Amino acid sequence: MASSALRAPLSLRVLTKGFIIFWLILAAFPFIWTLWGSFKVELDFFSIADWTNALTGANTERTHGSPFTGAGYEGAWVQEEFWRSVINTFIVCFFVVCTSLTIGTLGGYALSRSGYRYTFWLLITALIFRAMPPITLVSGYLLPFFEWNVWGILPTTIIVLVAINQPFTLWMLHSFFQNIPKELDESAKVDGCTQFQAFRLVIVPVMWPGVITTGLFSFLLAYNDFAVTSMLLSESNRTMVPAIAAFLGTTQTEGNVMFAVAAVVSATAPLFVLVMFFQRQIVSGLTAGAVKG
Repeated sequence: MASSALRAPLSLRVLTKGFIIFWLILAAFPFIWTLWGSFKVELDFFSIADWTNALTGANTERTHGSPFTGAGYEGAWVQEEFWRSVINTFIVCFFVVCTSLTIGTLGGYALSRSGYRYTFWLLITALIFRAMPPITLVSGYLLPFFEWNVWGILPTTIIVLVAINQPFTLWMLHSFFQNIPKELDESAKVDGCTQFQAFRLVIVPVMWPGVITTGLFSFLLAYNDFAVTSMLLSESNRTMVPAIAAFLGTTQTEGNVMFAVAAVVSATAPLFVLVMFFQRQIVSGLTAGAVKG
C-alpha cells in the first residue's frame, strides 16, 4: 500500500520519460548530424538548393559512386596530417594534467591542513588569477618567449596552460581535502607515519575520485583550448583545435570545410569514450566534494 501510494501517476511518468528522451535526442543531435555529414561532400552537407541532399547524398553518390565517402577523413588525416595535431594534443594534455594534479594535490592538502590566516588570501588570489581572461595572460608571456627563442614549441604552451589551470585545480582539490576528517591524518601519525606518509598512504586513496574528477577537468581545459594554443604554437606544432580552425581557412587562405567536419568528429569521439569510462569516478568525486565527509 505504501509503495503504491508513493508511486507517481502513470501520466507523470510517461511525461517525464518522454521529456528525458526528447532532451537526449536534442542534445545528441548536433554530434549525430556532424557525424553523418562527415561522410558527405560539401555540396550535400551544406546544400543551399535542397537540404535533403544532406540525407540522400546525391552529389556524394555522383562524385564517389556511393552515398557515403571517407574523403573528408582521408584528406584531414593523410593529406593534411591531422594525426600530428592529435599526438601534440595528447602530449600537451598529459603533461598539463600530471603537473597540475601534482602541484594541486600537494598544495590543496597543505592549505586544507594549514591554520594560518594567509591561506584564505592565497586562495582568493588564485581565484582572481583564474578569473582573468586567458588572452590577457598570454600576451604577457609572448615577449620573453620571443626573446628566449622558445615560442612555438610544446613545453612553453604546457607551462602557460598549467599556470592558467593551476588556480582552478588548487581550489577544487582544496575543497575535497577539507571534506576529509583530519582525524585520519592524526590516526596515521599515531601508527608511526610521517606527514607525507599519511598523505600518500591514507588521504590520497580516500580522495582518489576527487583527483580523477579534477584531472578530467584539467584534461578538458587543455584539450579544448584555442586561445593559448593558437597564439603560442607554430604551425608545425598545432594541437587539434587550432588545426581544425586552420581547415576552415581565412579571408586570405582557402580552407576545406569537410576536412574540418571530419576532424571535429575525430576530436569529439575520444571525449565520449573518456567520460563514459570515468563516469562512476566523476559522479562519486563530485558527490564527495559536495557532502561533508
